[in-house]
Amino acid sequence: MSIHIAARAGEIAPIVLMPGDPLRAKFIAENNLEDVQLVSSTRNIYFFTGTYEGTRLTIGASGMGCPSIGIYSYELFNEYGVECIMRIGTCGAYHTNINLFDLINAEKAFSESTYAKYAFGYGEEGFDQQGKMLGVIQATAKKLGQPLLSGNIHSGDPFYRIEPGLPEIVRRNNCLAAEMEAFALLANAKYFKKTAACLLTVSDIIPARKMITAEEREKSLDKMTVLALESAAAYYD
Repeated sequence: MSIHIAARAGEIAPIVLMPGDPLRAKFIAENNLEDVQLVSSTRNIYFFTGTYEGTRLTIGASGMGCPSIGIYSYELFNEYGVECIMRIGTCGAYHTNINLFDLINAEKAFSESTYAKYAFGYGEEGFDQQGKMLGVIQATAKKLGQPLLSGNIHSGDPFYRIEPGLPEIVRRNNCLAAEMEAFALLANAKYFKKTAACLLTVSDIIPARKMITAEEREKSLDKMTVLALESAAAYYD
């Protein structure tokens, strides 16, 4: 048991999939895992552990933003011995040649966030995926015949911005899309020398003002879910 996760020792699996939304974590776990058990519900942030194709997995929510995923992923790595965390979330595309429901395997997450600076003294504005999961996701997508984009993403602290146009950090690093968590997850993984990845579904096209519905965000992300589960099952191959 940690400060923010009530699971007992041994109840969290070595691989954790982390959507942002607790209800999405619940939906994915209850519809895809066998022998599933709710192992923590502190602050209504649900963690479920079960098996997928014989691989023991935990699915738990991260909440929104770098501080939130920073807390949960830190405790998972440090106090539960988790080896690999894959963020599975939604993002807003910065370019109109990207479509709703496209999948992005984030190679590197850039941010203006001070999270890594004040947590670990890191001065970088971007962190690569840590460990081998990026390659596992790519290979699994190819095996499944699942189209997959790869590139840099932007982990923004503010969701709303008053200045129009692309933020400078996005232009400078050719970021495909915006989300809010991967930067902190990857910084934690670097510090603990663990594996971390970020697989995203495009839920918004920012310049075109197109978006999927709230219900679709919770329940209609099947392509990402299948790819994430299959990649987790292939992690030890």
